[in-house]
Parts: sequence; C-alpha cells; structure tokens
Amino acid sequence: MKHFLLLFLFSISLQAQFHISGIVKESGSNKTLPFATISTNNGINSISDVDGKFEINSKTTIVSFTVSYIGYNKIKVEVQKNKLFFNLKLTPKTDRLNEIIISNENTALSIIKKTIALKNNNDPQKRLSNFAFKNYNKLIVSANPDSISGQIDSVFVRKYKQGALYKINSTNYKFKNTVSKRHLFQTEKVSQHQFSNNQLKETILGTKMAGLKQPLYEIIAFNLQSFSIYDPKYELFETKYNSPIADDAVKEYNYKLLDTVAINGRSSYMIYFKNKKKSKAKGLEGVLYIDQNNFAVSKAIMRIRGLLNISGTHEFEYLPEENIWFPVHKTFQIIKGHNDDDINIFGGTIQFDGDIEQDFKSRKKQPSDYIYLRSENHIFDIQKNKNTPIENPYFTVEINKNAFDKDESFWEQYRKDSIDIRFKKTYSELDSIAIKKKFANRLFFGKKIINGYLPIGFFDLDLRKIFSYNNYEGFRLGLGGVTNERLSKNFRVEGYYAYGTKDGIFKGSIGAAAKINQQANSWLGFSYTDDIREIASTSFSIEKKPYKIYDPRPINISTFYNYISWKSYFETKLIPKTESIWEIAQAEIQPKFNYAFNPKNQLYTHYTMTTAMVSLQWSPFSDFMQTPTGQIEIEKRFPKFSFQYTQSLGRVLNNDFDFSKFDFKTEYEKKYLNGQKTSLLFQAGYALGDVPLTHLYNTSPNNITKETIIQRITFGGKNSFETMFFNEFFSNKYSLFQIKHAFNRVTLFKKVKPSLVLVSRMAWGDLDNPEEHLGLNFKTLNRGYFESGIELNQIFNGLGLTTFFRYGPNQLAKFEDNIAIKLSYVLNLGF
Repeated sequence: MKHFLLLFLFSISLQAQFHISGIVKESGSNKTLPFATISTNNGINSISDVDGKFEINSKTTIVSFTVSYIGYNKIKVEVQKNKLFFNLKLTPKTDRLNEIIISNENTALSIIKKTIALKNNNDPQKRLSNFAFKNYNKLIVSANPDSISGQIDSVFVRKYKQGALYKINSTNYKFKNTVSKRHLFQTEKVSQHQFSNNQLKETILGTKMAGLKQPLYEIIAFNLQSFSIYDPKYELFETKYNSPIADDAVKEYNYKLLDTVAINGRSSYMIYFKNKKKSKAKGLEGVLYIDQNNFAVSKAIMRIRGLLNISGTHEFEYLPEENIWFPVHKTFQIIKGHNDDDINIFGGTIQFDGDIEQDFKSRKKQPSDYIYLRSENHIFDIQKNKNTPIENPYFTVEINKNAFDKDESFWEQYRKDSIDIRFKKTYSELDSIAIKKKFANRLFFGKKIINGYLPIGFFDLDLRKIFSYNNYEGFRLGLGGVTNERLSKNFRVEGYYAYGTKDGIFKGSIGAAAKINQQANSWLGFSYTDDIREIASTSFSIEKKPYKIYDPRPINISTFYNYISWKSYFETKLIPKTESIWEIAQAEIQPKFNYAFNPKNQLYTHYTMTTAMVSLQWSPFSDFMQTPTGQIEIEKRFPKFSFQYTQSLGRVLNNDFDFSKFDFKTEYEKKYLNGQKTSLLFQAGYALGDVPLTHLYNTSPNNITKETIIQRITFGGKNSFETMFFNEFFSNKYSLFQIKHAFNRVTLFKKVKPSLVLVSRMAWGDLDNPEEHLGLNFKTLNRGYFESGIELNQIFNGLGLTTFFRYGPNQLAKFEDNIAIKLSYVLNLGF
C-alpha cells in the first residue's frame, strides 16, 4: 500500500497569495538553528525545520515577522517589497548556558518526565469515557508551478563525427502547463468518528477520488499518521516509531528546550526531541508543545528524514471543563529527501540528489522533484461523554452504502477552505482522462494479475493452473479459472482441467457457489474433483496461498494419492475478525504408491472417507474495514491464528474409518525500523483413530535421496525442512517451530545486493501403531528433528543460494548427508 502512495511524491511547495522563506543561523558559527520560532504580524506562527529553513504562506500581506530562539536575542524583520527570502542570523545572549540544570536534569528532560507521568490524565482516550466527532479530510498530490521552469531544453543523445545529436525535451514545459491548470490527484472524505470502550471507529459518510467513480478502498483505509499523540507507538506512513512520550522514551530520545509560546492563550514549552541513534534509521524527531500548567501536549510536529522527508502535525483545542487538549487539526506531508540512490517503483524511476562532491555537477531537476503530497484533517462537531453505542465495533472503518454518491452540496457544507480553480478542474479533467484511457479497466486488470488471475471478459484465468512440474505427473499442463463480477456479483462457476505428461492422466474440478450474505461475504457452494495430492501434507483450507509464478517444492515429490470427491461448503466472515469454511465431503482415495493400511487386521489398498470439517483463521489484532461489497483486512497485525477440525462421519456414505484431526498454526512477524524482520511460526497437529498414511503428517520435507550434495541441489521451499528426506518421517501427532531473521540487503556490487536470512527449524512427533502402515519404510519424530541454515537470497536477478545443516538426535552418520544446498528465487513484481 505504501508503494502505491509513493507514486505521488515529492518536494512540497504550498500555494498561497503571499509567500516568504528563509534560513535561521547562529551569527558566530554560522550553524543553522532548527525549530526557531517565527511569528508574523498577521498572527501566523511557524518554526524552522531541522535544517533551520522555514517558509510561510499567507492569504494576506506579511508586513513583518519576529524570530526567537531560546538563549538568543530575538529579532524583528521588516518585509521589503520584492524580497521573499531571508538569511537571518541570531546572536547568543551574553548569559546563555548550553544546558539549564535543575536537580542534575536539564529542563527539557524534567518537563518530558512530568508529561509522561501525567499523560493518562491528559489523554482524551483515557480521560473521556466516550466521545464523537466529524472529520473532513482532503488529500492532494500536486506541484507549485512557480517552482518549475517551463523552458524547452535540448538533450544530448549521441555523438557523431560530424557533431552531436540533440533531442528536444519539453517535459518540464508540459508538466508546468499541467500543474498550472489542475492537481495531479486529489481525494476528499467526510467521516463520523466514535470512541467508546477503548476503541475508535470511523464511519465514512462520503468520499470521492478524482478519476475514479468508485474510490479505491486501499487508499481510503490507508493510515498516514496516528490519531493520538499519546499512543506508545506513533505511526507515520505505515511505520511505527517509539513515541517521544512513551514510558521508556527518555532512553531513546534526546530533548532540548527551545522556547516558550502561547497557544490558545495558554503558555507552552517548545521541546525539541531527536532519536539518539547514529545509524541511517534515525527514527522520529520534531517538536512537542507542552502546556506549562497541566503538562499536556498542546501541539506536536513529528518528522522522519530519509529517502522521503515525511512530517505529521497535530494541533489541539483546549477544553476548560475537562482541562485537556483535544485534537482539531492534523496535517501530513511528504517531501523529497536526499539520497544518492534512485529507487524503482512500478517500473518507473525516482531520482535523488545525494551529498555530491563539489567536483561533480548535480543532475538536472526533473518534474518528479517538484511533486508533493499533502493531507489535511479538520475535526469538528465534538461531542463528549454521550453514551451512544457503536454499531459493529469490531470494524475499525465502515463505509456507508451511499458514500460514493454525494453531490456537490454535500461537500460544500464540510469544506473548511474555499477551493481554487485548480481544485475544481482536477475532478472534471481526471474523470475525463480516466474514461478516455479506460483507467477503471486497467485497475481491474492489475488487481486480478497481482492475485494470479488473467481477466478475459467475464472469466478470470487462473495463471497457477497453466504449468507446473512434479516427479509423479511430470509436466502438468492445464487451464482453469473462475467467473468474475462482470458476469455476476452473486454467483460464480469455477473449475480447471489438467494433464500430466508423465502419468498420462487427465484430472480436474468443477464447482459453483452463490453469495447469500453481502456484508459477511458468505458463499454457499459445491464442487466435484478428480485429482491427486501429496501424501501426509498439511493444508489449512481457509488460508489463501499467495500467487507465485512457480512453487519449487513439489518438483521433487513422487508419492501422491488420487482422490475423487464431492464437496459442499459454506464460507463466511460472519464471526468478527474471522474467516471460516464449513465443509462436508465424501472422497474415494487411491494411493499411487506401494501402500496398504491394516487397522484391526483389515487390509485397505483404497478406501472411502466421509468427513465434516471446519477451518478458520482468526486475526484478533488486525484492523478490518466493512465496505458495501464485503470486508477487507486493512492492517495486518500479528499474531494470527489458524484452526482446523476434521471429523469422520461414522458409516455415512460408505465411510471406512472413524477418526478426528485437530490442526493449529500461529504466525508472528516483527519489522524493525532498520529494515530487518523477525518471523516466528508454530504449527501442530493431532490425529485420533484410524487414519491412513495418506492423511497423517510429514512436516513438509524437501530433500531428495541422492548420493552426493551436488546431486541433491534443488529449489528451496518457504517453510519446509530442507535436510529432511521425502517420506523419511510420519506422525499422527506433531509440533514444529521455526524462527527466521532477515537482515537488510547488502550492496556488494551495483547489481549484486544479497539478502541474508538466518533460519532455525525444529519438530517433534510420534506415531501410534506404525505397524498398521505397510509398504513404506519410515521413522517417527519422537526424538526430535533440528536444522539451521543461511539463506542468501536475491544475489543476482532474484537468484539466491541457501545452505542448511541437520543436527541433533536424528543427525545422519555421514557428515555430508546432513548438508542441503538449495537454490532460491525471488521474483520482484514491484507490488
């Protein structure tokens, strides 16, 4: 989602009728003074940024302004005609001290500690039992045309003996002409927010996006910045940082008292904070305005500097009855950062000027250098302590059915500023362009492709069904897919047909389903399947497999069973934060390898299984959105839990065995600000009763039986045991644990940027009555299984190399037999 918004970037220049800018420095050392206070004659208050730079936009003429900085003499500057940039220098006061010491703590630190101690008393979400308000949001992607040169240039293309060839470049001219007439993109939204029982819910009353008849849900749900400044983790552009007023913040941040200012007639301290880290991932920095009386935050400016400069501003209104500050205005903006590397997004390149030596000439400015993104929120109609119940509180965001159909009169009553001609033209022109270029169709096509489908009219061709390979079928060629919403939003037909070049057998599936509940996205369906499946494999029916061009693990699998099944199912999201599938199936099973099952001295070489199954995935910590067309997980949080229970149905429909199966999986993922990531996986299963080998557990092996290490080199899997041989272990009860830690990619050469991942896996299991399973020689996991390895992924063009070592009680006698070397391949689609 973040990559989507990165298309709309950079260099912020705010339009206004009157504009001044400048830089504030210390007179003696010429050092810049970050976050100096600038106050104009017409009541505008601003501060310089971390580089001492400032800019002020005003609808009325600025006659003069003052600049102040704690420990320095205040100056007043008269604005002269035709002078819009000011290089200002402040002189230190003669009695200035580098630090003001109180009880061995500097003043800023003392203020911050009081703020942290009293934050529960000042946080509206802790002080007020419930509240509600409305919010108007406007997001614009644009550029200031006055900053862009409209000159038509000539570009050097090639040198010949007779001279050089130049080509006319009118990019800047065309871009300036475009942004002079309209913005590049814009969207508006009006929402009702309700807070109760420690939960904040947003109900979208109206929303529209330029160029899109139906706005993108992904953009609507995108969280640019935290609502509350008091959250322990402050979120800015989908990244969470430790808050400067978190309980442990003083260990992570340095603080400095800059000044004292008046906000809403109340005096506030200006506290500058900066992360102590010296690495590239510097984290948050900014300014907190702390009320001198109750030590509440009365204003906050949060900022990140890097490839992008991102900032969020929070403004508050003082509520005297409650003695708290309540948020009333938020802004978010992206400006272009400084870095030597260009970045590639969706096939396009965004270039960056880094810290370039004086001997080198900076590249010529491109249109993307001037683009900015700005989002603004105005909060109004605040209602406190009115105990109005929240409908469907388990949804973080809910969109009204008629939110996309609001007329201009609706928007006029909520817009806080008068709109200019560019704003008006953006809707009409982008809507016209979208129709002409069939943008809706392209968007529809792109979403399908990302999920592994090629839309052809009313049918989505499943790209996963076209080609695959395994040791039993050889090359598997096929066609399959499902009807899409262009045929019907409430009915679907799906199926596939495939042929194996090695086994010479056709196989396939056909099914249909009807939607019976729109809000819960509930479907009732049935299907018939005649296909093969890997023996003892564990799959959770509810889990949606991500689309991959290839799946490497099945390449080496030789042991499959054929199943002919009839199935009826019900899938739904009716249970809050849960997806589930309820299924009844009858299947004829025929092992395609030498195997017989002999429970209670009754031999089976093929058998019938009639089962009922429920499979569900619970995401209690994720945020969900209710849309007019269903539910969407808008923020994935961990841990997530998957459960599956399968029960045979006595002697119904000639069922041969009585058994029960319980399967469980949980995943956890933690991303760090420095780009590293830790992933944890725990999985377990327990089968009771008479269960044939085909439906037991093999804990996902991925090693072939060959003599040498070189002969065993194949492709690695995602969560498979790379040193465990196929059909080496079987269990009716097992548990496994995996931990992965991925480091940042390291640049060795221009095109060689490997990603290092450390992996450890372990499993335990056992098998009741192993003598009942005839035909295969195998072991059990009662002594445990352990392997660790290193993945060096994406060494060159997505290709990587991994090495794993097997150790512990099941270590093999020959040292080389415990080593597995695998190839890996990561295909970067740019999404």
